[in-house]
Parts: sequence; C-alpha cells; structure tokens
Amino acid sequence: MPVAVPTLGSFNYVAETKASAEKLPWADLVTVDLSLYHTPKGRKQLAETLIRAVREKGFFYVKNFGVSQEAVNRQFAIGKAFYDLPLEEKMRYVPDNFMQGGFNGYMPAGRIVVDPNTGLKDKVEVYNIPKFNGDFTHSHPAPVSRNLAEIEEFVRTVQTKIVEPLLTLVAIALELPEDYLRKLHQYEVKSEDHIRHAYMKCSKHPTRDNERLAAWVPGHTDLGSFTLLFRQPVAGLQISDPVTDEWKWVKPQDAMLTVNTCDALQLLTGGYVRSTIHRVHPPPRDQQHVDRLGLLYFSRPHNDVKLATIQDSPVLLREGYTKNPFEASGNPVPTMEEWTFAKQKWQRTGYLGPERASKEVLPGFPEKVYT
Repeated sequence: MPVAVPTLGSFNYVAETKASAEKLPWADLVTVDLSLYHTPKGRKQLAETLIRAVREKGFFYVKNFGVSQEAVNRQFAIGKAFYDLPLEEKMRYVPDNFMQGGFNGYMPAGRIVVDPNTGLKDKVEVYNIPKFNGDFTHSHPAPVSRNLAEIEEFVRTVQTKIVEPLLTLVAIALELPEDYLRKLHQYEVKSEDHIRHAYMKCSKHPTRDNERLAAWVPGHTDLGSFTLLFRQPVAGLQISDPVTDEWKWVKPQDAMLTVNTCDALQLLTGGYVRSTIHRVHPPPRDQQHVDRLGLLYFSRPHNDVKLATIQDSPVLLREGYTKNPFEASGNPVPTMEEWTFAKQKWQRTGYLGPERASKEVLPGFPEKVYT
C-alpha cells in the first residue's frame, strides 16, 4: 500500500551544460535495458552486455529500471530539504564513530584537502541512512524523519527492481546459479550500507578555485558491489579510462541511472570485474554557479561475507581469476565489515593528509589517492 506523501518543496533541476563534446570528452558507456530482464533469453543477452561493460569500463547506464521519475524527484526534494537545515542542526547527526570509519548519519564538509598548494578543503556533505531491517536505529532530522516511510519504500523498490537483477546478471555471466550473488546481498541481513541510499551535496566553489582544482571529490574506487547514481544534470562525474588512463566525463542521460561496480565485486571475482577509479571534477563554466546534489544507492554484501575469490565459477577458473590481492600476498582475507571500516577509516584520517601517498588499507591491499 503506498505510503502517505508529506508536503515538500519542489526540486528544480538546472539546465544541462551547453559545453561541446570537444571540450567535454564523454565516456562511451554501455546501456543495460532492464525491460529485457523478464525472459531467460533476455537475461542471457543482458548478462553478456553487462559483463562486457563491467570488465572494460566498470561503469554503465541502466534504463527501464522500474522506478518512477516522480519518486526520484521526491528523493531529491527530501535531500534538498535536509541540506537547507542550519549547519548546527546537521552536526547533531554526525556518527559517534566517525573517525573510526562510521558513516551512518551526517558527514560534514571540510574533511579532506583538495588543493595541497593552498590548503583548500572540500565542500562535500553526505547524509547516509542505514538499512530498514531492524539492525540500525533511525534517528533523523525532520526533513528525513517525516518522510521515512516513503524513503524505505523507495530503497526497497530499488533493491528489488534494480540491484537484485544486476546481481543476477553478473551471476549468469559467471555461470553461477542465478541467486548466487543475491544470497550474499539480502536486504534483511546486516550490512553496513549508506542506506543503500545517500544524499550527497557538492557545494559550488568560486571560479578562481575551480580553475586550479583537479577535483571536488578526488579520484577513488567505491568499496561495495554496486553504486547507483540517479540522474541529475550538473556534469562533474569523471572516470579514469582503464585503457588510456585519461579522465572521461560521464554524461547524465535522461531516464537512466549511472552504475559502477566496486571493490567487493572486484575482490570476489579475483579482478575479473573492474572497480573503476572515478572523481567529481568542477562542472563546466555554465554550471559552476549551482550546487551539485546527488542521490545515490550503495549495495554491499552482508557484513560476515569473506571477500575471497569465488571458487564456484567455471568462468573464473577457466580464465585464471582465482586470487585477489589478499590471497596472492598470503594475507588474511577480510570480511565485508572489516573492509568497510578499514577503507572508510583511511579516507577519514589519511586520504589527503600527510599520508596521501600509497598506503595499505589492510595488509595486502595498497590504496592511494588518484588525481
């Protein structure tokens, strides 16, 4: 039964950039059409399309994903209402274990230095909401708490209609049972998720700062399985092309999601699936006068899943993808929970600080900041 819909202010999308293709080299990404998912033949076709995308680029588009634009618009409006709150109110929701890698709640701006030459810090805020499965408390500011039932309905729909089909398609491509990866990502089982949903705001910088900044959010990989980015038209997302190492812009496409595969899937497949480096670059000049509000959904395996290479896949065995960096180095393989907190803690304490050079997040897995 649909939940009651409280009144919200409207969310107005800004106009798309008019910058030419020559100025903004767009990445050439595959599109996965989930309208084909509902037949065995369609799933087989989509699995072939998807596995090529996540091996070659690590990023792809999804269309016909079964979530209405109206529902997406409502989520953007909730995010805007949250960020319109005074900073003092938002700061009440910073997690107690923030510096140890905790993330459910408010992550304030100014956490990392984005210009080492001047000491300029980021202007990125994130509000993360945990799962609605009974494992986490839900104490939120008014714009979120009064819309909590609607948010839960939204994220459960995203999980069922988008994430689970994508997991199924990867399993098919690996010649595994269709539910193999879904069983590692069940919504009711505890995992440390940003709700599987997050509101992320990149506030605008002055033009003089944008001219010398390589990124509003430095290059990084995500730590889970899939990250879903709902369309908003402020350009900024860039990926590092795995072949040429060139930064390519990811174009916001009408009625599409941008999705990327992340560290957990890369580890579980011994590197067969790619976790691609990406960043948020200052927008083109005709969009630098606005803030960039993002609506994201993060999918991760259960906390207790050990991130060892899957040994049940005939494809991985045939292709020789049998060890990830932990296994190859003889170091202990972490659980998803251990990996989540270790990488988040590194991003809190050494991401762009004195230790911005390559560093082992955990023994056997070096990380660094990409510019």
